[in-house]
Amino acid sequence: MFRGVGFGGGVAALLLLACSVFSTTAYPLCAKNLEAPGPSGAALNFCSAPEYAANGCCTAQDDTQIKATFDAMNISDPSCAAFMKQILCSKCDPYSADLYGASQLTQARPVPYLCTNGTGSYCNQLWNACSTVAITNSPFEPNLQNGTSKSTAALNSFYSNDITFCTGSAPQPSSGSFCFNGTAFKLPEPVANTAPAAICLERLDNSTKGYYLNLIPHPDGSDRVFVNTQDGLMYMANVPEPGSGKPFAIDYGAPFLNITHRTLNKGELGFMGMAFHPDFLSNGRFFISYNCDMTKNPDCKAECGCGSANFCNASAVYCQYSAIVAEYTVNATGVTPQTAVQANPEEVRRIFSFGLPYENHHAGGLWFGPVDKYLYYPLGDGGLYDDPWNNAQNLNIPLGKMMRLDVNNFPASTAGLYGNYSIPTDNPFHGVNGTRGEVWAYGLRNPWRCSFDRQRPSYFYCADVGQDTIEEVDLISKGGNYGWRVYEGTNVFKPKTPPGGRYTNANSINAIMPIIEYNHSSGISICGGYVSYSRQDACAYGNYLYGDLNGVMWSAYENPPMSGKYTVSDLSYKCSSKTPVACNNDTALDGIISYGEDAKGDIYVLAVNGAYRMVNPSLCGITCTEELPPLPGPAPAPSTASSLFVLVRNSAVCLVLALCALVWL
Repeated sequence: MFRGVGFGGGVAALLLLACSVFSTTAYPLCAKNLEAPGPSGAALNFCSAPEYAANGCCTAQDDTQIKATFDAMNISDPSCAAFMKQILCSKCDPYSADLYGASQLTQARPVPYLCTNGTGSYCNQLWNACSTVAITNSPFEPNLQNGTSKSTAALNSFYSNDITFCTGSAPQPSSGSFCFNGTAFKLPEPVANTAPAAICLERLDNSTKGYYLNLIPHPDGSDRVFVNTQDGLMYMANVPEPGSGKPFAIDYGAPFLNITHRTLNKGELGFMGMAFHPDFLSNGRFFISYNCDMTKNPDCKAECGCGSANFCNASAVYCQYSAIVAEYTVNATGVTPQTAVQANPEEVRRIFSFGLPYENHHAGGLWFGPVDKYLYYPLGDGGLYDDPWNNAQNLNIPLGKMMRLDVNNFPASTAGLYGNYSIPTDNPFHGVNGTRGEVWAYGLRNPWRCSFDRQRPSYFYCADVGQDTIEEVDLISKGGNYGWRVYEGTNVFKPKTPPGGRYTNANSINAIMPIIEYNHSSGISICGGYVSYSRQDACAYGNYLYGDLNGVMWSAYENPPMSGKYTVSDLSYKCSSKTPVACNNDTALDGIISYGEDAKGDIYVLAVNGAYRMVNPSLCGITCTEELPPLPGPAPAPSTASSLFVLVRNSAVCLVLALCALVWL
């Protein structure tokens, strides 16, 4: 795991919170840089809980720093000292991102949310032990900001009683059981869950114009989606109601965008991804990724992925093709983004370009983060077998990486970049020598189809195509190393031929293991899907649905909740009695290429022989006795509690910064 700048929330005021209610991260992540936990690498002598050393968020250096912070508090009372040690060491908890609100707030809290369940709760016990004890530089001191000299004072200098103290220390209403009780966070028990027996599909299209690589919703939330073919055509489709017996309505004679003159349909080359800007309805911006032949399109020329950066023999490798991310727009006279039926055919700007050393492993999907609004763009390891130049482990090259780009703030100069974008300052390798700041995660072979969980946006699923034996699904986190070429799935990978590039020893990395894997007795090339929140099928609700190029599908359910551990079940399908285009029951789909999700959350399977949509199981004679959860209600009204902390914390909407600023008055 990447170890960056130390945990810096201790000097923030306790009451400085974001002004809205967020959901939790839920799976193990560290408050420090939102990285994945891992082994400490050396003994933790101060924060010595075995859970913290085995798979936690502290190195031996962090442990030493925490002890120094504790010593500087000069706590005379042993009972209070024991509580404060527990509080400080909770930074090492593998769930500290949620305990400290680091994934939900603009800045992590200086202390974890404390458990306040009833009389005698952990928070009450801490108050009783520490309320009258002088503490130097107390992290519970609410009214001093960064850069000020801190005082030596007891908790009762800042809080009138245990009620006001524990109100400010309690977890947010949305964070459920995430609170600190003095020991390492314990996962809830597994829950009863029955996997869907099968899903019901209706075939909406037979791919007469070519199979689709992507399906994404229109940003206006209407019953329209966009699809694209590998050879460079992007269409707008009107989607009928599920079970209506009607197919996609697409005007094939008037594509939304046509880049067939710029890209190609060849093996793993073509029109690979598309994403609408989060503010598309006001700015009309959208983005596509594709591969371009540099010998035919000179403007596609880019730095070759073979050279000194990856110790590649440039005389033996010729980059004929490039990976391109380009910005387009629908802006035109008399047209709004919502009413536009065709895009401006001219590229607005070149966001990213990079020369590909081989013709495979280009990944190339595009997604905007639902919270941070940055553009996520993966590239595969560059191709050939065995990742011959160890690109995926080389942080000085974009191959084998998930990148994260800011396409709203353009630099004055693109020198040192791969195009027109800026690098978010909270990217894990921003400003780190010998690395590329664009990198968000690495150690990927060919991430083929990723998705953000629409109800838990910190869950970023990516399926990574294997080579010899293992296909896998990863949860992508900041700075995460997913192991390739050192690991294939959970197996140590052994190249058939001596590899080039800089050698990476398995003992030198903290690789994040996949949440799901299967071997090649079950499939040949994985395709990532979505967590289903479709109202069509209660039995599939909350399950991650994914498949393989050979046509088989699976559902996976996280159990225990918040664990990052998944139970996987085979997922067969039947054809709807009202399918508009005939399909065959109980046979493997003809080559699953991709998955899609529309604005309502309905799930689509994109196969070589057509586009399918998941519909109500009753249309296939499938029995489902599960019930859908209620639809989300309106945002809660502001709390009437007297505590400003509770008022700010529980408000769904607040005056940005203004209310928070009252803390300092």
